[in-house]
Amino acid sequence: MKNNNKNFQKSIISFSSSIMAILAGLLFGLIILLVSNAKQASAGFITILQGGLVNGMTGIGQTVNLAVPIIMTGLAVGFAFRTGLFNIGAAGQFTLGSFVAVLVGIKFTFLPPVIHFIVALILAGIAGGLWGFIPGFLKAVANVNEVISSIMTNYIGIFFVNMMIPKLKLYDQLKNQTLPVAESAKTPRLGLDILFPDANLDMALLIVIMAVVIIYIIIEKTTFGFELKACGMNKDASRYAGINDKKNIILAMSISGVLAGIGGALMYLGSTGKYMQVLDVIAPEGFNGISVALLGVSNPIGILFAGLFIAHITVGGYNLQLLSFVPEVIDMIVAAIIYCGAFSLVFKTIILKLFFDKKDKKEDKQ
Repeated sequence: MKNNNKNFQKSIISFSSSIMAILAGLLFGLIILLVSNAKQASAGFITILQGGLVNGMTGIGQTVNLAVPIIMTGLAVGFAFRTGLFNIGAAGQFTLGSFVAVLVGIKFTFLPPVIHFIVALILAGIAGGLWGFIPGFLKAVANVNEVISSIMTNYIGIFFVNMMIPKLKLYDQLKNQTLPVAESAKTPRLGLDILFPDANLDMALLIVIMAVVIIYIIIEKTTFGFELKACGMNKDASRYAGINDKKNIILAMSISGVLAGIGGALMYLGSTGKYMQVLDVIAPEGFNGISVALLGVSNPIGILFAGLFIAHITVGGYNLQLLSFVPEVIDMIVAAIIYCGAFSLVFKTIILKLFFDKKDKKEDKQ
């Protein structure tokens, strides 16, 4: 009973820390609005809070489609966090998954339409998993810091994809983007366009929800999940208990890469008509996924709602242009709110030290 109460209290603290981080980001955004255009600051702030809701089903669909890739990269980063690993390479894994999905979508037209999308999704996940395997293997075998190795795989992945897109003739030189994928490779709608007209939704939303449920079950309900959490809390103790920490490190980073790779596939095979561009820029979805994971306290369900919230305010930021705010200001506000999500861990630590630790000490004395 005592353990249940403690778990409940920790959940409340985690939720409170995320809310505090969101409020801090919104406050910072309000300050930017006041500095840039004080007369329209209040209207702009309300526009951000309204997000996609102001545009009805179209805005809701836009929010969901924006949320899909960052929820998947958030799951990728959060899954690694549970093993005590910081997978900052989700952007590279996302990019490799995107590239393979687009390659299959353009070149593998010989596949039956029923399985074309499935094959693209699976191969994208495998590509992301292999890219995540590299820093995981280096960490497990040579104790190379995964932050450094995954940063390097980000850049290697970007330049490799930029080289291969023109080489494999996937490139539209006039538009500086990839060619359109075959219709059979696009994410099926499964009647969601009829249920939610004007929302432009497809199966990606269902795949994300399925991924959230599967990762939650793995982490919270399986022996493998328990071993991952044990390694994350104390590697030496878990090793002493007979848990193979090296194997778990490699598996955690590989599974993390699979999730990021699938996120890339869902973005570029989706109904929104996104195209890969040949740019020397790291995919922002990977870094946004880090903020989403921190804001969701690495809990799959928390990550789902955190991703939807980040997408919601991002759409609100787009709508700021209607109030004559320049794009640079909009980008600053959205970025400030997103990256203030990283402070949720700081707020959680402060709350635990101020309230939870003191209460535990009093109980121990009694």
